[in-house]
Amino acid sequence: MARNDGIDRTFARNQDLPTLDDVAKVQEHNEREKDSYSNQDIDTTQTYRNIHFKAPTDSYAAMFDQMIADGVISTRGLKADAVKYGELIFDVNSAYFHNHGGYEYAKQFYTDAYKAAVEIVGGEQYILSAVMHADERNRAMSEALGQDVYHYHLHVVYVPVVEKQILWSKRCKDKSLVGTVKETIMQVSRSKKWESKVALDEQGNPLLTSKGKKVLRTSYSVLQDDFFNYMKAAGYTDVERGERGSTEEHLTVTQFKVAQEQQRLEDVTAQIAQTEQALDTAQAAVEKKQKELQSLQKQTKEQRTAAMTVQEIRSLGKKTITGNITLTPSECSMLKDYAVNGILAKAENSRLEEKLQSAQKSAAVWKQRYESLKEQAQPYLEAIKLAPEKVRAFIDAILTRTRQTRQHDQPSRRKSQDMEL
Repeated sequence: MARNDGIDRTFARNQDLPTLDDVAKVQEHNEREKDSYSNQDIDTTQTYRNIHFKAPTDSYAAMFDQMIADGVISTRGLKADAVKYGELIFDVNSAYFHNHGGYEYAKQFYTDAYKAAVEIVGGEQYILSAVMHADERNRAMSEALGQDVYHYHLHVVYVPVVEKQILWSKRCKDKSLVGTVKETIMQVSRSKKWESKVALDEQGNPLLTSKGKKVLRTSYSVLQDDFFNYMKAAGYTDVERGERGSTEEHLTVTQFKVAQEQQRLEDVTAQIAQTEQALDTAQAAVEKKQKELQSLQKQTKEQRTAAMTVQEIRSLGKKTITGNITLTPSECSMLKDYAVNGILAKAENSRLEEKLQSAQKSAAVWKQRYESLKEQAQPYLEAIKLAPEKVRAFIDAILTRTRQTRQHDQPSRRKSQDMEL
């Protein structure tokens, strides 16, 4: 991840393409040969804005083979597993271009960056493709600013070559030529192209360690220096060199990106947790339904085994010459059992139907009584709504008087019963 300090920095990265599969994938991405991409930030509606400073004339691999055939490059002495392709990526953080006007400024910047690439590679003839991408959306900046912000950067696919002199060998008939230059070729060589260089001081003298050894600058550091120095010389003085001694990639540098992406990560994590919980619940429900289905299938199988279908019953027996039907003893016994069961089932259905009719008649009678009582009680219900406290006191008084009357009558009834005895 790039540093989140808001400083505009140039960035240059070199990556090897060791296999033809790697070359094909880079070609698909750079040339936008696919209909859809896993990178959701690629906005295909804006792909028309991508700019080729050098467009490929064929596939990268086919162009490489043609360069060999034309004598532009040579693979003489090259190992079978040697790296033959490389890709340079030149970049500055999205905010830099946004603050300088966006697309038009980026076009000019990378026009000059392509010139730097030609010098770094060693000549335009060794470049297979150079394209500025202007269709990759910076989501963090777009969401923060409320408008689409695109991340502009340059891809340069090339063949790494170094100049190599072929000398006349001792087998040469003209002995005066032995050891002299026979021919000069541009040999494909990734290791020699990007070998470390001796670091120099301000006077151009080699820097030495405390033990007197020469200080070497890594190829990555050299590339960063070369790109920064070229762009500064071209007039872009408001950018700084990529951080020294680091391999950070400044593809999406903004002061607020880290916070934005962290929040996005937390949201996605929460969604995943909710989805997993829902999945567990759904899985439990599925397992329950599967058990119910298995039980039902078992019952169905048992019922199927125990019972005969209508078609099977109709197919019982054999027709004789006289037109009668003959049954085997087992078929006859089976039909008797079915007949008895049918009669019993019919009787049971009749009994249940009688109970149902009786219950329906009783329900009708009780409903009629209920409607009658409800009609009689309606005035009292209305009175309770209008004066609930008074009605309740009136009813309490009636109930009290009723209880007193019953208590007074009980001794008289006991005395009368004693006299009868």
